[in-house]
Order: sequence, then structure tokens, then C-alpha cells
Amino acid sequence: MQRRESPVSPPVVLTIAGSDSGGGAGIQADLKTIEAGGAFGTSAVTSVTAQNTTGVHGSHLLPTDDIAAQIRAVREDFDVAAVKTGMLATSDVIDLVAERAPEMPTLVVDPVMVATSGDRLLAAEAEDAYESLIAAAALVTPNADEAEVLTGRAIDDPDDAASAGRDLVEMGADAALIKGGHVPGDEVADVLVTDESIRVYRHDRIDTAATHGSGCTLSAAIATRLARGDDLEGAVASGIDLLARAVRYNLDVGEGPGAVHHAVELRDTAAREATSEAVESVAAALTENKLAPLVPESGMAVAGATPHAERPDEVAAVDGRITLTMAGPRPNHGVRFGAEPDLARLLLAVRDDDPTRRFGVTCRLTDDAVAAVDRLDGAVARVADGERTTEATPEQRIEQAFAGVDGSPVAVVDPGSVGVAGRIVVLADGAATVTERVETVLDAIS
Repeated sequence: MQRRESPVSPPVVLTIAGSDSGGGAGIQADLKTIEAGGAFGTSAVTSVTAQNTTGVHGSHLLPTDDIAAQIRAVREDFDVAAVKTGMLATSDVIDLVAERAPEMPTLVVDPVMVATSGDRLLAAEAEDAYESLIAAAALVTPNADEAEVLTGRAIDDPDDAASAGRDLVEMGADAALIKGGHVPGDEVADVLVTDESIRVYRHDRIDTAATHGSGCTLSAAIATRLARGDDLEGAVASGIDLLARAVRYNLDVGEGPGAVHHAVELRDTAAREATSEAVESVAAALTENKLAPLVPESGMAVAGATPHAERPDEVAAVDGRITLTMAGPRPNHGVRFGAEPDLARLLLAVRDDDPTRRFGVTCRLTDDAVAAVDRLDGAVARVADGERTTEATPEQRIEQAFAGVDGSPVAVVDPGSVGVAGRIVVLADGAATVTERVETVLDAIS
């Protein structure tokens, strides 16, 4: 018997950019990001590069007639909701796209000039040609170096970026996002400028050189969110969050620094069910034991983070914790994401130092338990007395506790403070390992 089809109709995004044979940037990065973001990606290839994670080793520009034919073919057949540009290479190609820009919906212009590797991707004489394309853009997304070329301003801080953004808006762009990744500092500040407002998006810098494809991925992500109906500020915020995660959990491929992880959010969402089941397995295994010596008065919290978790609502935990009942230790409810925000924040703080640490279990703080934890195979981090105050965040306490610890800790000993109960948090990469470590501590004190 034949089955009836059930088609879906995602919004369509067109990318006009160069091809990256290494797959991390250009058309390839755009299409991966667009698909992962829930849209249908179409493309017009402007040039074919011989490229990998170590650099650009050759480039062949397609004739403008061929580029125009690709754009025309896509526009004639698809209801395109957004367009983004990447590597355009020459003034002739920029002029071609600018001529067609008035017909293009929601145009996001990423003025690609130099690859992450440092190789030039735009002819020097073509820099001035961007002015007409910028004038047609709903959003232009230069990094600081590109913004300096386009505006003639030196950019050393967010105030400089805001001034450059105003210049680009005065050129005709509806909005400008000046990316701060190339500006030195522990914090990255991306500045969004419109006629009406200036907004700064700040996030910690990731200690990595694996940023190949970062600009392409960000502009493609923003174009995708705009195609799906997000407002500008929401689309930019989503794109920046995606890129920060994509850089942190980058793809270790090739001999060079590697590429950003274009589908990182999709992969993380796909891991939610498995993470929830893993937390359930820890709770089930632990409640088979006589847990009383290890269960804190407030209950034993059990939590697990998704592989690429960045927020507390991406950490699954036993809702209501494991508590002691007449029938023995029992979880009060099922597993729910966001159920244990305090433990989630501590676990995420631990992951800032070691992202492989995904699971945590809180245990009663006693001298016997501390002695047992010290005998586990691994380092133990200790929060100093007085560090756990109402003002100190989990991130601050973990940073202090990890200082001087050799290797990734298997547990954190937190003595608490006035009105705040102390605890031991047993840590591990996997559900089975965290269960085994808690059981080892339990055996040692029973």
C-alpha cells in the first residue's frame, strides 16, 4: 500500500558566497547552519576555493553571468525569505549583487575580506564597491577589521564599534552588527547599531584558535532566524549565542585549528532525551542502596548536562531530589530540565574548566564522607571557608575551588556558610561513573 506524503514548508534562505572545499566556511558553512536552524538553504557560488583548515591554497572566480544565472534560477523557483552574502571577491560581483539587491528580501551582507587564516578573499580595489551593497542591506555584519576598512575608523573598543556602526547605517544599511572577536580582551563585545538604538552583546572569549567559518556561520544563523520571523534583536542574539557555543564546542578536524560546530545546537537538542534517561538511571541505581548516610537534609540532587550545555535549562535533574522515606530513598518526582538551578549553575561552572564533566550528585557533608571522597581516584576541589556567601555565585566559588587543583576534580567539597548548608558534589563525565563514585563513598562510610 502507498503511504500518503506529509511535506513540510520551511522558509528558504539564499546564500551568495564562495565555496570552501574544507567544509568549514563559505557556502558549505552557510548551508549547514541554515539547515540546522530550520530553513531550506539554496546557493549561488561566486568562486571555488582550494581551502582547508590551514589556509586558502587557490581560488577560481566564476564568470558573473554564471553567478547571475544561479541567483535567477533560485529566485524564479523558490519563495526566498532571506538572502545573505559572503565572499564576493571582486567589484564586478559586488556590483552584480547590488544591482539585484532591491528585489532581494531581508538582505544580510557579510563583507568578507580576509579568511580566518589571514588569506585575502577580496581584491583591494573592490573595497569601495561595497558601499552600494551596504545601502541595500537589512543588516551588515563586518568584523572590526572589515569595519575599519569600510568606515576608515580605528576600532579598539565598543564605543569605536558603535561609531563605525553609525557610519554604516548612515551609508543606508538598516542596521550594522560590528563583531568584536578581533578586538583584544577576555570578553567579546558585539555591537548592534540601528537608527534608533545601540545594543552591546557581551560574552566570554573562548580560548581556542578553531574559529574557521565563524563569520559565515553567524551571518547565516541571523539570516535564518530573520527568515523564520524573528525580530532583528532576537535574531542577532540567537546568532551570537549559537556562534559562542559553536566556537567552544568546535570540530577538531584537519591539521589546522579546526572549524566551528555549525550544528551544535541541533546536536545538543537531540541529546536531551538521552541525558534525561541517564539522570534517571543514576537515580534508579542510587536508590537501590541504603543512602541515608549520604542524603542531605534537603535531599540528594542528581543532575546531568547535555553534551554542549550552556544554560541551567539545559541541565536535567531529579525534580524534588532524592529524599528518605519510610520505604527508603526515593525520588520525589521524575526528571525535568531546569529542576535544580543551583546545582545546574555549579555544574556549568565546573564545565567552564572541564567541559567533559556532565554529571553531578550532591551528598551530605560529613568528616567521614570527606575522607572517603579524598580516597577517590582523582583530585578534590575545596571551596575555602567563607567563600560560600549569599553574594558569591557558583561560578566564583568554583573558580576559587579549582585554583591550584592538579587535573579535573572528581568532587567539590563546599563547607557552606551561615544559613547555607555545606555539601559534597561528586562529579563525573558519565552516568555510570558518577554512580560508581557515589557508591564508593557510601561503601566507605557505611
